[in-house]
Amino acid sequence: MQGLLFSLGLVLSSGVAIPATLAAETVTIRFGPFQQSVAIADIEKFAKTGTLSKTLQAYESLFTPELRGLLNRRVQVDPKFADKFVDELTLLPQGKQLITSLTAAIPGSTVESLQATMSIGLRQVNGLSVVSFLKAYPTENISLDATQILQIATDFNPNNLQNQALGSILARNLAVKINTPFRPSFDPAATGQAPVQQQTLTLQDKQRQRSIPVDIYWSQTTDTTAPLVVISHGFGANRRFAIYLARHLASHGISVAAIEHPGSNGVAISNAANQGDLAKLLPATEFIDRPKDVSFLLNELAILNTQPGQLQGKLNTEKVTVIGHSLGGYTALALVGGEINLEEVRQFCKTSLRLVDPLGDWLQCAATPLKGKKFQLQDERVKSAITLNPLTGKLFGKQGLSRINKPVLILTATEDALTPALTHQIRPFTQLRGNKYLLTAIGATHLSILDPTYSTGEASQIIPEKRGAETQPLRQLIRGVSLAFVKQLTPEAQTYQPFLTAAYAQSLSTPELPLRLNADLPTNVKPWLDLAVK
Repeated sequence: MQGLLFSLGLVLSSGVAIPATLAAETVTIRFGPFQQSVAIADIEKFAKTGTLSKTLQAYESLFTPELRGLLNRRVQVDPKFADKFVDELTLLPQGKQLITSLTAAIPGSTVESLQATMSIGLRQVNGLSVVSFLKAYPTENISLDATQILQIATDFNPNNLQNQALGSILARNLAVKINTPFRPSFDPAATGQAPVQQQTLTLQDKQRQRSIPVDIYWSQTTDTTAPLVVISHGFGANRRFAIYLARHLASHGISVAAIEHPGSNGVAISNAANQGDLAKLLPATEFIDRPKDVSFLLNELAILNTQPGQLQGKLNTEKVTVIGHSLGGYTALALVGGEINLEEVRQFCKTSLRLVDPLGDWLQCAATPLKGKKFQLQDERVKSAITLNPLTGKLFGKQGLSRINKPVLILTATEDALTPALTHQIRPFTQLRGNKYLLTAIGATHLSILDPTYSTGEASQIIPEKRGAETQPLRQLIRGVSLAFVKQLTPEAQTYQPFLTAAYAQSLSTPELPLRLNADLPTNVKPWLDLAVK
């Protein structure tokens, strides 16, 4: 029975609800010739208190804390938008199939009644849970076909279904009407004319006992006034994850330093895993050390910039843009002024974190052993930041990003299973108070922006990722937008400004990969920020 309730919970997590016109008292689960009836009041009591009634004590081994958490899991949407959410869900092929499957799983239901019950259920004050689902069904007894419920749980991933519904909403509502075709006089995504040079350095931070590799990219056209770009990789990656972007910027006269963080690169993660010490996969200190790695790098490059050699005058460490992916996105936001809020992280990890939550939610909890409540790691030399699929979650709390008053561009991918769009990028975007941009890739995944030649090992085999030709337009857009964004720190800012517009992003959009660029969220999108599975 635990498996059946778990399966039902997965279905409900997709946003499916039952009408609340009458109160059901029992649920009968049918499995071939076998059937079993359970009082809903007993299930509700277990969900609220963890106590088993006499009837349920016979199934003590099935009613685990994990099942209790699932019974209390809620789907919440602003009640005013319940109908619209259902409309979006039923437009999706997978949503249509889900409703069809539910008609088979709940004898007597119809497509129309299920669509109506979704809207009713989503209007409930406390959201929708398995228990409220059972209590609200408009008959005294609910009959469920176990075979069909199990099949639905197998066929439908609730997180994927929610992401697809959100993607459909964003693709339509973030689109800006373009009256005339976008015809620029040049292509910022095209490789520049300057030959790119590259050099690898290994810097020694003796005070923190960290050996920091860095690849420097530059060209002879770079002068001392051009900004410096620092690229920060994600958890378990290395400094070569975005070579195509580093070389592109360098070909246009921008020097780039691709840094490798020794405490959270691929080597460190592999060593921790091989030792069987999962607690050390991401040390808490890494949340402080990563931004400090960049500040140390800038100190060292400032010295190198004054010394005779090829890099003399090529490293403007007083005017820096940090580009970070995933955990590197966190790093960039911390350096540009975001205030870390450990109290909110600790509260989330203590009361809200679940086994089924994405890796990004678990990784942020690695910061909880740090001492203190809030801390700042801002480096004033960092003038702007580009964050690609950043890991944020609760790390900056509800107000930490509002302290940033410098330009920030955030990329979000709607099918990102590691740092989901809504909680790690879109909601955090609304906190920003400075000049900001939200670049949305509908249907892209967490690793879609990586260099096509970069190997992710087993990571992409565990979680499906889109990295091939289908995401090439996104990488093209990243090249063009990144160059235009960095150029805003130069006298050429106005020349490149047209490439920081919706018109440019949508000119590269495809039906398979809709691309959007917005300086703010339209009013008709903001209500969807309340969409949540808790």
